Amino acid sequence: MEFNPGLTVGIDLGTTFSTIAHLDENGAPIALLNDEGQDETPSLILLAESGHVIVGPNRMRAAMEDPQNIVERIKRHMGRAEFKRTFDGHEITPEFLSALILKKLRQDAETQVGPIGNAVITVPYYFNDLKRKATQDAGRIAGLNVVDIINEPTAATLTYAWKRGELGAATGQAKPRLVLIYDLGGGTFDVTVVKYTPSHFQVLATDGDVELGGVDFNDRLVHYLAEEFQKKHGVDVRQSPAAVQLLHFECDQAKIALSDKSEVIIPCRYEAKSLSVPVTRDQFESMTADLLQRTLDTSELVLEQAKVSAGDLDAVVLVGGSTLMSAVPRNLEQTLKIKPFQGLSPFTSVAQGAAIHAAILEAKYRPADDARTGKLRKLLSSVKQENVNSHGLGVMVRNPKNNKQRNYVMIPRNSRLPVEVRQTFVTTHEGQQRVHVQVLQGEAPDPDACAQIGQCKVTGLPEGLPKGSPIEVVYSFDEAGRIQVRAEDKTGGRVATTEIERPGGLDQAKIDLLAQLAQEYHVD
Repeated sequence: MEFNPGLTVGIDLGTTFSTIAHLDENGAPIALLNDEGQDETPSLILLAESGHVIVGPNRMRAAMEDPQNIVERIKRHMGRAEFKRTFDGHEITPEFLSALILKKLRQDAETQVGPIGNAVITVPYYFNDLKRKATQDAGRIAGLNVVDIINEPTAATLTYAWKRGELGAATGQAKPRLVLIYDLGGGTFDVTVVKYTPSHFQVLATDGDVELGGVDFNDRLVHYLAEEFQKKHGVDVRQSPAAVQLLHFECDQAKIALSDKSEVIIPCRYEAKSLSVPVTRDQFESMTADLLQRTLDTSELVLEQAKVSAGDLDAVVLVGGSTLMSAVPRNLEQTLKIKPFQGLSPFTSVAQGAAIHAAILEAKYRPADDARTGKLRKLLSSVKQENVNSHGLGVMVRNPKNNKQRNYVMIPRNSRLPVEVRQTFVTTHEGQQRVHVQVLQGEAPDPDACAQIGQCKVTGLPEGLPKGSPIEVVYSFDEAGRIQVRAEDKTGGRVATTEIERPGGLDQAKIDLLAQLAQEYHVD
């Protein structure tokens, strides 16, 4: 593992807000403030004009702009080939737009801590390979050396252990603690069961939903207000992107207020008409009950997959700003019979954990004269982390009985990482020099229900191979949850060239081009 000159930081690249953190001189993970003095930067982008973008404009400013110039919730588009956007004559990708957010975080932080060269970036545990690669590429486009991708619940567990004074602190054999990390952020949801000691962190099981978060709770309020407005005035506010921007802001503020108040009044204005709609906490919880229930069902499922009961848990740890909704801890306690721990910052704990992970990597792999030394380095270098894969890994095969294609799962989900399996093919004709394998991520038998990771091409096989020659293909997940494939001619022992062509994924030339473009843009 190679480090560039400069500080190594942890970054929580979120759907609605993003945060950057580092370890201070005392070894404490500290969130760095942006130019506005906030420890969170809205993941909202205003493509203002040629060569100029604004990251984190408020909703009032965004509402006054051409809606075509506003980009939000870009995290939900990571790894999706169908995303299309053009700005300033350039085709821009989710990776590029995320890189603009990372660039903003970096330049604001550098005014406080000096040059930043390396980063650990967090992703939802349930991100598949395509989304993880897209996140890594975003960091590279932003000019960062991404030394690792870490799962958000894993990062939160590190912060929890640090908060308890346990991280790398014990000598001798410590009794393992068992915690459930419930992470409901702005746009994604993860629940993970982790068993840990001060020097060993082991993920037992995980599940989640990359299309479930606080914005979905907001949307229920937005649609309710829009329908009430239409009943009163006969026009649909949702026809105006600018008016919807303002309504999203009002509904987000109302959602936050309903954590403390039993009722709020939400204003809605459009075409010189206005309406103020009272919404009670009970109403809000009723209109979003199905969303919350999905998280509770997933929590119980993960406990089952981890082969533990709720009574075995030492703690249920809440992470993510959406856990501040009063219904979340209340319903979790009713379901699991454990009072959730709310002692971590729901906004910064993931970035703090990423900074801790960054320091652990520095302690292990960076030369001592370039990293923190002494007691902190010794403690962190002893920490070991074990993860599992959130999705199964399979290949496309054809069922000989009905000639239909199906997903053959090679590595089941929740397998210990790193992990690899081997599959032997035989050449089907004389002199065959290549093999194509369709790689899938998911557990469903139907390939259409799985993520199409890409076409794996095995090339460079030796000339003159007889028909029926065995070719062994090795599929693996690395410790970061990224998929690797390699192949070997078993007759001559020659390693063949293997490459996964990911649909919509960026190649090195495209990354370099976007990185150059990102340097040319002025980000405020």
